[in-house]
Amino acid sequence: MEPYKLGEMEQKFADLIWQHAPVASGELVRLCEKAFGWKRTTTYTMLKRLCLRNLFVNENGIVKIRTTKEDFQAAQGEQFLKENFDGSLPRFLAAFSRRKKLSGREIEELRQLIENYEEE
Repeated sequence: MEPYKLGEMEQKFADLIWQHAPVASGELVRLCEKAFGWKRTTTYTMLKRLCLRNLFVNENGIVKIRTTKEDFQAAQGEQFLKENFDGSLPRFLAAFSRRKKLSGREIEELRQLIENYEEE
Protein backbone atom coordinates (compact mmCIF):
# COMPACT_ATOMS: atom_id res chain seq x y z
CA MET A 1 0.00 0.00 0.00
CA GLU A 2 1.56 3.26 -1.12
CA PRO A 3 0.81 5.92 1.52
CA TYR A 4 0.32 8.82 -0.89
CA LYS A 5 -1.80 7.12 -3.53
CA LEU A 6 -5.52 6.91 -2.95
CA GLY A 7 -8.23 5.35 -5.01
CA GLU A 8 -11.01 7.59 -6.28
CA MET A 9 -13.41 6.84 -3.42
CA GLU A 10 -10.64 6.96 -0.81
CA GLN A 11 -9.79 10.46 -2.09
CA LYS A 12 -13.43 11.59 -1.96
CA PHE A 13 -13.78 10.16 1.53
CA ALA A 14 -10.57 11.84 2.70
CA ASP A 15 -11.78 15.16 1.25
CA LEU A 16 -15.06 14.76 3.15
CA ILE A 17 -13.19 14.19 6.41
CA TRP A 18 -10.81 17.09 5.82
CA GLN A 19 -13.84 19.29 5.19
CA HIS A 20 -15.67 18.29 8.40
CA ALA A 21 -12.99 17.23 10.91
CA PRO A 22 -13.03 16.91 13.77
CA VAL A 23 -16.20 14.91 13.30
CA ALA A 24 -17.99 12.34 15.44
CA SER A 25 -17.83 8.92 13.79
CA GLY A 26 -21.65 8.65 13.89
CA GLU A 27 -21.93 11.95 12.04
CA LEU A 28 -19.33 10.74 9.54
CA VAL A 29 -21.50 7.67 8.89
CA ARG A 30 -24.47 9.98 8.18
CA LEU A 31 -22.37 12.20 5.89
CA CYS A 32 -21.13 9.18 3.93
CA GLU A 33 -24.60 7.72 3.62
CA LYS A 34 -25.80 11.01 2.18
CA ALA A 35 -22.77 11.68 -0.05
CA PHE A 36 -21.94 8.16 -1.23
CA GLY A 37 -24.86 5.91 -0.25
CA TRP A 38 -22.56 3.93 2.06
CA LYS A 39 -23.61 1.72 4.95
CA ARG A 40 -22.00 2.14 8.37
CA THR A 41 -19.65 -0.81 7.81
CA THR A 42 -18.33 0.64 4.55
CA THR A 43 -17.59 3.96 6.24
CA TYR A 44 -15.68 2.27 9.07
CA THR A 45 -13.74 0.05 6.64
CA MET A 46 -12.65 3.06 4.60
CA LEU A 47 -11.84 5.03 7.77
CA LYS A 48 -9.64 2.19 9.01
CA ARG A 49 -7.70 2.20 5.70
CA LEU A 50 -7.02 5.93 5.94
CA CYS A 51 -6.12 5.69 9.62
CA LEU A 52 -3.56 2.99 8.75
CA ARG A 53 -2.02 5.50 6.32
CA ASN A 54 -1.79 8.02 9.18
CA LEU A 55 -4.11 10.51 7.51
CA PHE A 56 -6.67 10.42 10.31
CA VAL A 57 -7.17 9.04 13.79
CA ASN A 58 -10.39 7.89 15.46
CA GLU A 59 -10.07 8.75 19.15
CA ASN A 60 -13.05 7.90 21.33
CA GLY A 61 -15.45 8.17 18.42
CA ILE A 62 -14.08 11.49 17.15
CA VAL A 63 -12.27 11.44 13.79
CA LYS A 64 -9.38 13.89 13.79
CA ILE A 65 -6.85 14.94 11.17
CA ARG A 66 -3.39 13.51 11.56
CA THR A 67 -2.06 14.72 8.17
CA THR A 68 -3.44 17.93 6.67
CA LYS A 69 -4.67 17.94 3.11
CA GLU A 70 -1.89 20.36 2.17
CA ASP A 71 0.82 18.14 3.68
CA PHE A 72 -0.68 15.09 1.98
CA GLN A 73 -0.74 16.83 -1.40
CA ALA A 74 2.85 18.00 -0.94
CA ALA A 75 3.92 14.42 -0.19
CA GLN A 76 1.99 13.20 -3.25
CA GLY A 77 3.86 15.73 -5.38
CA GLU A 78 7.21 14.67 -3.95
CA GLN A 79 6.40 11.02 -4.60
CA PHE A 80 5.34 11.82 -8.17
CA LEU A 81 8.58 13.71 -8.84
CA LYS A 82 10.66 10.92 -7.34
CA GLU A 83 8.91 8.18 -9.33
CA ASN A 84 8.76 10.02 -12.66
CA PHE A 85 11.55 12.62 -12.75
CA ASP A 86 14.22 11.26 -10.39
CA GLY A 87 13.04 13.81 -7.83
CA SER A 88 13.92 16.75 -10.09
CA LEU A 89 11.48 19.65 -10.11
CA PRO A 90 13.35 21.39 -12.96
CA ARG A 91 13.04 18.23 -15.11
CA PHE A 92 9.32 18.12 -14.39
CA LEU A 93 8.84 21.81 -15.26
CA ALA A 94 10.83 21.37 -18.48
CA ALA A 95 8.67 18.40 -19.51
CA PHE A 96 5.47 20.16 -18.52
CA SER A 97 6.27 23.41 -20.29
CA ARG A 98 7.13 21.59 -23.52
CA ARG A 99 3.49 20.55 -23.88
CA LYS A 100 1.76 23.50 -22.26
CA LYS A 101 2.93 27.06 -22.60
CA LEU A 102 3.12 28.78 -19.23
CA SER A 103 1.10 31.96 -18.93
CA GLY A 104 2.70 35.20 -17.78
CA ARG A 105 0.83 34.85 -14.50
CA GLU A 106 2.14 31.31 -13.96
CA ILE A 107 5.70 32.41 -14.70
CA GLU A 108 5.35 35.26 -12.22
CA GLU A 109 3.95 32.89 -9.57
CA LEU A 110 6.94 30.59 -10.07
CA ARG A 111 9.35 33.53 -9.77
CA GLN A 112 7.62 34.60 -6.55
CA LEU A 113 7.87 31.07 -5.14
CA ILE A 114 11.57 30.95 -5.92
CA GLU A 115 12.17 34.39 -4.39
CA ASN A 116 10.28 33.42 -1.23
CA TYR A 117 12.26 30.20 -1.01
CA GLU A 118 15.57 32.07 -1.40
CA GLU A 119 14.58 34.50 1.38
CA GLU A 120 13.97 31.62 3.78
